[in-house]
Amino acid sequence: MATIEDVARLAGLSRTTVSRVINNHPYVSEKKRVLVMNAMSELGYVPNSSARSLRSQKTEMIALLIPRVMNPFFSELIERMEMAAAENGYQLIICQTKYSKKKELDYLNLLKTRQVDGIILSSIQNDWNVIEPFLEYGPIVLCNEFEEDAQVPSVRLDQTYGGYISTKHLLELGHRKIAYCTGGYKSNVAQCREAGFRKALAEFNVPFQEEFTFGDAFTIEDGRRILRDMLTLKEKPTAVFTGGDEVAAGIITEAKRHGIRIPEDLAVVGFDNQAITELVEPSITTVNQPIEDMARKAFQVMMEKVRSKRFRHKEIYEYDLELIVRESTVKQGVYL
Repeated sequence: MATIEDVARLAGLSRTTVSRVINNHPYVSEKKRVLVMNAMSELGYVPNSSARSLRSQKTEMIALLIPRVMNPFFSELIERMEMAAAENGYQLIICQTKYSKKKELDYLNLLKTRQVDGIILSSIQNDWNVIEPFLEYGPIVLCNEFEEDAQVPSVRLDQTYGGYISTKHLLELGHRKIAYCTGGYKSNVAQCREAGFRKALAEFNVPFQEEFTFGDAFTIEDGRRILRDMLTLKEKPTAVFTGGDEVAAGIITEAKRHGIRIPEDLAVVGFDNQAITELVEPSITTVNQPIEDMARKAFQVMMEKVRSKRFRHKEIYEYDLELIVRESTVKQGVYL
């Protein structure tokens, strides 16, 4: 097995210079860096990452906390974030909380025990005053979910606008009996989407109807259940803003089983613009979220915090959303 001395000998440089190249020391010429990298490649030398971590006090690992891996939004976020991590020479640890406060705290302890260099939160289960003390041990960046009181960077989407444009689209089509689906747990993301929903209703002088609100909406099966619940109502909605493409797909597939036409009898709007939106028949009107941009920005901000060690600094990076109109709200060949 090749050693660092073997690399130094082949490169014709000192052991110190080789060590500096391995540890990305800034004061090494490009010529020497190339000599070392070529020698390492020829000898098949792999640096001892544990030893490097001890010297640099960095693990070169970041933990990404997500509530649910199977949600296509978070699956894509993981993929984009992992690519950003690799480009920065880092590894990404995926931690699924399943909306559990205890699990979230268990994973936050990875920061306290120095097993990761930082944590990216895509959802928040605990109150911020419970999470905030962990900043003593490293940076925390919020991505997707946000907390107004948090003095940390937040990379997020304008969720109020997303709820607004979705509902306004249905109102402009003439719908006045519009159902609303929510995950049921009051995150800031969920609250902002509902605020956008209510804002659009108010603009058209349409009252918010509590009986048209359906909770625990996360999956395709939840969508199917919600459609069945809609059928039990005396006054039935003619449109629904689901807040998620999986839920929208479930509503559409169950509606077809009951002979309900989409969009003639029930218009459906999803959220996220996942692949399923174009696989379901009819295709799903949805809100496009720039997940790749958000993931890259979140990791870029994390790297800056790891280097600067300025963990308590509020920064907000907000991205716009776009409504993608498809057949679940507008019949093919009909344009607004």
